[in-house]
Amino acid sequence: MTTLVLPIELEPGADVFEQLRHMTDDEFYYFCQDNTNLNFERDANGNIKSMGQTGAETGERSSELIAELVIWNRQTKLGFVYDSSTAFRLPNSAVRSPDAAWVPAERRNAFTPEQRKGFLPLGPDFLVKLVSETDSQKDTEAKMAEYIANGCRLGWLINPKTQSVMVYRTNGSVDVITDFSGSLSGEDVLPGFSLALSLLV
Repeated sequence: MTTLVLPIELEPGADVFEQLRHMTDDEFYYFCQDNTNLNFERDANGNIKSMGQTGAETGERSSELIAELVIWNRQTKLGFVYDSSTAFRLPNSAVRSPDAAWVPAERRNAFTPEQRKGFLPLGPDFLVKLVSETDSQKDTEAKMAEYIANGCRLGWLINPKTQSVMVYRTNGSVDVITDFSGSLSGEDVLPGFSLALSLLV
């Protein structure tokens, strides 16, 4: 059984989860640091959810995706790439961890070194969510809409099981792709970047 390390002193007899909902941003950050064996997200209302660990297949696909993104970013030197263990504090106060994300250098460098040690208070310009066996399609679609509403310019919701992709854009449009024989374009957000979907089969 896992015992949570809490950054706040709980009132005797009070509901634990209700008190956790009212943690400050700093308290939630240290709560996550003290419980690194678990992955947490927090919605805009303060509700905290443990995200669990991924299976081997999802980890393999995530690694392929990150590798392609890192190679492109090393060549262009346009920004910074983040993996699934990185959390972002969105403008609506939700704390989310996409499977892969990218932020332009000028946005990331606007923060102090001290700020960069914590959750960056922004929505990444680009992100990817890989649907795993335990994910709810409805919940992941809701998260993608939340990302777009909070500053994301391009998002890919990839479901390897159904071999489908939903491409979200800042203008609110959502394109659905049902063929993994082609590639996804980084468009004007990631100029010159493309991902061969066959890498995720």
